[in-house]
Amino acid sequence: MKKSFAPLLAALATTLMLASCSSETAKTEVATTSTVNPADSMAAMAGDSARMAKPEGVMVDGVAMTADKDIVDNAMGAKSVSTLVAAVKQAGLVETLKGAGPFTVFAPTNAAFDKLPKGAVAGLMDPASKAKLAGILTYHVIPGRLVAADLKDGQELTTVNGEKLHVMVKDGKVMVSNGKDAPATVQIADVISSNGVTHVIDGVVLPTGK
Repeated sequence: MKKSFAPLLAALATTLMLASCSSETAKTEVATTSTVNPADSMAAMAGDSARMAKPEGVMVDGVAMTADKDIVDNAMGAKSVSTLVAAVKQAGLVETLKGAGPFTVFAPTNAAFDKLPKGAVAGLMDPASKAKLAGILTYHVIPGRLVAADLKDGQELTTVNGEKLHVMVKDGKVMVSNGKDAPATVQIADVISSNGVTHVIDGVVLPTGK
């Protein structure tokens, strides 16, 4: 009688062992699944924070450009880009650049606009040239947030205009061009705003299609 129960008891013991192993495996899988995603999320958030500007902001014309303001509001506080601000208003791009974004803006200074041929700025500010002005300005805007460390020599960026903007890095200086004319050099980098980042440049870059 004892002999007839021996195989049955052995089978039962084996079944219980397998069930126990399966249960432990399931617990391990659940534990692994529940810890991976939060860790990745926290790492991504930390990476984003590390890329942001200092809380006190970046100084432009003696005024702090801070991350609690959008791109347009920060630009309005800097006297050296007042021509650009006026052009953005004339082209009807204020609401766009105050939008969620994020955007990367290469912002020409007043001196940069002064380098254009005589009468060029006045011509662009004419209401009849609104579309042309918007095309030039949007050639200075890239979808997404790109800080200086993201810009590499030989890189090509697709602008909101649709044309390519060429990046050059030489002796630590970042420059952008249309691939044909002399490049504009970044004078003040990483001006972080709530909806993107601005790099102040010393030249107006004209799209080759205009």
